[in-house]
Amino acid sequence: MAIQWFPGHMTAARKKAAETMAEIDVVIEVLDARVPEAGSNPMIHELRAHRQRPCLKVLNKSDLADPAATAAWIAYFERQPGVKAVAISAKKPGDVAKLPALAQKLAPHRDDNFKPLRLMIMGIPNVGKSTLMNALVKKKIAKVGDEPAVTKSQQRINLSPRLTLVDTPGLMWPKIEHDSDGYLLAACHAIGKNAVIDETVAEFLAGILLARYPRALVDRYKIKLDGLDPVGVVEAVAKKRGCLRQGRGGELDLEKAANILLTDFRSGALGRISLETPATRAAMLINSI
Repeated sequence: MAIQWFPGHMTAARKKAAETMAEIDVVIEVLDARVPEAGSNPMIHELRAHRQRPCLKVLNKSDLADPAATAAWIAYFERQPGVKAVAISAKKPGDVAKLPALAQKLAPHRDDNFKPLRLMIMGIPNVGKSTLMNALVKKKIAKVGDEPAVTKSQQRINLSPRLTLVDTPGLMWPKIEHDSDGYLLAACHAIGKNAVIDETVAEFLAGILLARYPRALVDRYKIKLDGLDPVGVVEAVAKKRGCLRQGRGGELDLEKAANILLTDFRSGALGRISLETPATRAAMLINSI
C-alpha cells in the first residue's frame, strides 16, 4: 500500500513559500536525522534552485539517530553545491544558537545593519521547525505539537537589526515517488494518522530493525528473534506486553503492539536508530529502477 498525504492547506503554503523565497537569503531546511533524504522535500529543492538560494540542512533529532549514520549524511550533504549541513537537537539551546553563524557563511554579503540576514525555515511536518524557531527567538511564538501539520501559516520575526526569520508550515509534496519513503516518513510520525495503517508501518519498521538493529529489539522487549519475520516481531511484542483484544478469547491486539513499537522508536526508547544511510538510500534507488 503506497502512502500519500498532501492536506489542502499545503497548496497555499507552497505558493506562499515560493513568493517568500524571492525575499530571503538562506533556506534552513530542517530534516529528521533518522530519515534525512527521505524527508527532504523535492519541492523545497526546486524552489530554492529556481531562486539560487543556498541551504543550511539541519539534521534535527540527532540525539535519536545513529551517530555513524548522521556523520555519513553530513558528509553526503556537504558535497552538494551551496549546501552546509549540521546535526543538532532543537531542544538544546546551545545547538540552535550556532545556526545563524553557519547560515551567515552561506550569505557573506548580508552581514551588517543595512543588509540583515534573512532566513527561511522550511521542512516537512513534525521535524521540529517550531521548536527550532522558539529556541532561536528564545520565547514561545510557534505552536509545538507531536502531531504533523500543527503550523498552518507563515510567521516573520525580526530577531535583531541583523537577522530576520521566516517560519513556514510543514510542507509535503503531492506524490511520494518511492513507496519505502512513505513508510520511513510514517514511522517517524511525519504523516497524518488518517493516511497510514499503524500495523503496516510497524511491520516495515520491524524489518529494518531486524536487519540493522536486532539488539535493540532484544534489549527492549526481551524476545528471541530466531525465525522471526517483521510480522512475527509485532506478534512477539504483543505477547510480551500482554496486548490482547477484549472478548476475543486471547487474540493478540496487533494494533496496540504496533503502537508500542512505533512509540518506542519515535521516543528513542529503542536507542539511537537511523532508518536510512547514504548507502541504503543508494541501494533503494538502484532497486527501484
